[in-house]
Amino acid sequence: MGKSRGEAGVNFDHPPTGWRLWLAAVRPRTLTLAVAPVMVGAGLAFAHSHTLQALPLAATVLGAVLIQAGTNLWNDISDAQRGGDQPMRQGPPRVTALGWATPERVRRAALFSFAAAALVGLYLAIVGGWPVVALGLASLAAGWAYSGGSRPISYTALGEVFVLAFFGIGAVAGTVWLQMHAVPAQALILGIAMGLPAAAVLMANNYRDLDADTLVGRRTLAIRLGPKRAKIAYGVMVLVPFILLDWVALAAAPLAVKLVWDFATQPRGPAFNRILAATARFQLALAVLAVLGEVIHAQN
Repeated sequence: MGKSRGEAGVNFDHPPTGWRLWLAAVRPRTLTLAVAPVMVGAGLAFAHSHTLQALPLAATVLGAVLIQAGTNLWNDISDAQRGGDQPMRQGPPRVTALGWATPERVRRAALFSFAAAALVGLYLAIVGGWPVVALGLASLAAGWAYSGGSRPISYTALGEVFVLAFFGIGAVAGTVWLQMHAVPAQALILGIAMGLPAAAVLMANNYRDLDADTLVGRRTLAIRLGPKRAKIAYGVMVLVPFILLDWVALAAAPLAVKLVWDFATQPRGPAFNRILAATARFQLALAVLAVLGEVIHAQN
């Protein structure tokens, strides 16, 4: 009999151990969602100031990734304990629900990620002052509230709003502030352009799990909208950034069209794991193209 495997080639007969276990737990395919808006913020700062501060930029990337990893780990625990990761779920493996790690181990890892992010944030607070303190504390609180508390954000229709705010507007504006201690109006536009495809990643996740989430009492945006309108919402999240970004971003248009088509035509199920990962790659591609556009403008 062949070995059973899940998405991304995970072997369920021989679960990962050591660093491979924690790599699976932090969901590496989603970590680019934290990096992409920082890249765009750095590109915008360079376009305005023609310089970049390397150490604050590296710390910004590290802090963003740590908060994202901590959020994913906390979500892993919360969903397992609330019954969200039950057998009907068709997403990538969750280490707590599968028994690969105890809730306490995953909780410690999540708290370690948040604590490490807070330490990085202390340095960034020295560089950026009280606005960075406010944004950092809000990000840490939101990372916990996404899955924690009596009414987690992930169980409501506000998940996409959370992603737009923190993985789009907040990340771009915060990065620009750390580089030049000012936030031009364009940071808001670029933040929305980055936040929308990040929200589309969550929409793909929740649309895939629509039936299972309904059974455990979730009321995500995908559930509130229903399948037909969820497809429209996803299309809006993927296509609107082209209106907000420079013409250079049109190089990613073929990928966007394929994503919208696949989302609209593929049946809900494991195929949406590929759509989710492709949407994350699409956001990263948009970020690279947005930075390229800003650099071109800086040269003119």
